[in-house]
Amino acid sequence: MMKTAVMGAGAVGCYYGGMLARAGHEVTLIGRAQHVAAVLRDGLYLDTLSFQAHVPMQADTDASGLRGAKLVLCCVKSTDSEAAAAAMAPHLEPDALILSLQNGVDNAARLQASLQREVVPAVVYVASEMAGPGHVKHHGRGELVVGPFAGSDEIAKLFDEADVPMLISDNVAGALWAKLILNCAYNALSAITQMPYGRLVQGEGVEDMMRDVVAECLAVAQSEGVSVPGNIWEAVQGIARTMPTQISSTAHDLARGKPGEIDHLNGYVLSRGKARGIPTPVNRALHSLVKLLESRATARNSKN
Repeated sequence: MMKTAVMGAGAVGCYYGGMLARAGHEVTLIGRAQHVAAVLRDGLYLDTLSFQAHVPMQADTDASGLRGAKLVLCCVKSTDSEAAAAAMAPHLEPDALILSLQNGVDNAARLQASLQREVVPAVVYVASEMAGPGHVKHHGRGELVVGPFAGSDEIAKLFDEADVPMLISDNVAGALWAKLILNCAYNALSAITQMPYGRLVQGEGVEDMMRDVVAECLAVAQSEGVSVPGNIWEAVQGIARTMPTQISSTAHDLARGKPGEIDHLNGYVLSRGKARGIPTPVNRALHSLVKLLESRATARNSKN
């Protein structure tokens, strides 16, 4: 048993928190009021590829729900990392292990700088979405990749026993960049078109555009001294096969009229490329288009 808290109970946080709770761990979700009310009333409805179940657990709208937790999963949007750190800081146990389960490559470092304590980066490979208050729908995968840290073997065993594979890698920076490249290839295009990955890749010229995105990202990663493991183009192609019905988190944010994480995805590659003198025109175009759509959604919301 390990008391666990999830800061940012969205699709990612609910999936991993739900899997840990189902395995018998005491879990508290920190999230929005409507979601919290549904979880407290009925439990979290885990709607996965292999099972469906209502999983009882605690939930709170306030970060004080972190108190007593020995494991904290930070799952907030990249844009909210500093705000989340400020909210968490007064309530963290001195010996709590904090894992960053977020998109982008620099969230753990940003959280660590704000909290002045170790934050372990985790690379997240899960396709999930919130299908309603208290209802997380799983579309595929679910593994985590972390770097070695004190107690990493025990934490890996804890997740494995909850049916969440956890790989400990000596190249977590490369793994983070590999995930960033996947996000850069899919998220913006899915957001612009509002298409799932399986349909998206069938579009005319899409494969060539994705290849250009990957090439730009790899050039920037190399300039940063990062070795991206494996065949990243094969990994990009594999996403459409393993998650054909998934729509990107950026697409969901855009559909709801909310700002997404594009500044920390294609925008991050753009900014690092600029700093290194490496052109990233396709990432620039995708970033600019998503930002335009976000501004249109914001203007529409302000009128309503």
